[in-house]
Amino acid sequence: MKKKTINRTNISNHLLEYQLNMVGKKMIDILDDDRWYFNWTFTSSQKEEFKAYAIPLLQKTFKFNKTKANATFAWFDLQFGLRIKN
Repeated sequence: MKKKTINRTNISNHLLEYQLNMVGKKMIDILDDDRWYFNWTFTSSQKEEFKAYAIPLLQKTFKFNKTKANATFAWFDLQFGLRIKN
């Protein structure tokens, strides 16, 4: 099976799938739970792990500097990031 290349078109879906996988969920689970954002949560350490993965990926994909990648991650996190509950 060929590995799917991450690009500007699919990076948001990839990041959403990645964070859902971290909590044992899949994109298909969103369809079954319209309150998924409120029902599924991260721990602080999971959030940091996700951020450590996402920032370099954003830098590579968009050729961003770290400041721009952090700002883009913050936007993504506000839109789609799971809430933190320790």
